[in-house]
Amino acid sequence: MLPQQCLSTQLTLLKRRLSHIAGFTPLLLMVLILAVACSNESKVSVASRLNPKKMPTMSTKNVATFISDSGIIQYKLVSPAWYVYNEADTPYWHFPKGIYLRKYDRAFKVVSSVAADSAHYLSREKLWRLDGHVEIHNGTDELFLTNQLFWDERRHKLYSDSFIHIETATHILEGKGFVSNERLTAYSIVKPTGVFPVNQQQIEPGTPAEVTSEMPVTNSPDDPDNIPETTE
Repeated sequence: MLPQQCLSTQLTLLKRRLSHIAGFTPLLLMVLILAVACSNESKVSVASRLNPKKMPTMSTKNVATFISDSGIIQYKLVSPAWYVYNEADTPYWHFPKGIYLRKYDRAFKVVSSVAADSAHYLSREKLWRLDGHVEIHNGTDELFLTNQLFWDERRHKLYSDSFIHIETATHILEGKGFVSNERLTAYSIVKPTGVFPVNQQQIEPGTPAEVTSEMPVTNSPDDPDNIPETTE
């Protein structure tokens, strides 16, 4: 084959290859653009479903820590799971698997302790809601049992609208509705249903005791200003 013919043949083949590439390139670019667009759309779709207000800003497992305020330890907190929702409209902490709290005074002396099946804490309002089997002990080893309890840290009050069972050294008190100071040294049952001495042997289990004016349904300190008010 002559050199001119060979050169002409090579040019023809090169033009054919370039024409194939030229036809393929727009198609490839279109595929790439669609792929990027779908990827971005997927990211936007997923992001739109993720609501920061409903997602915990912090989660901790098997926590045991001290909570302080103004440099003073307020209480000890123990829980299997602790979730903090600071981005919610009303920021709160959640303890779905149970909680144990031990309250201290300024001298780091135990004032009271409480255990519950779950808890909800409004961090701005400083209000606790304890649910499930709620068990409280005060500094004199009196026992308080209820299904739900609210603890207002700002007002230094404990209260409940649920059934309450109280065991003291001398009496057992039961009723519905309960209000107390934070130390559980001044408390009152809103609607008492049963009060009887601990050592009264003739009372059969499940038999409600009659409430008389001589039986205590409150525990009042020497200072009458510390007695919590009760409301119907």
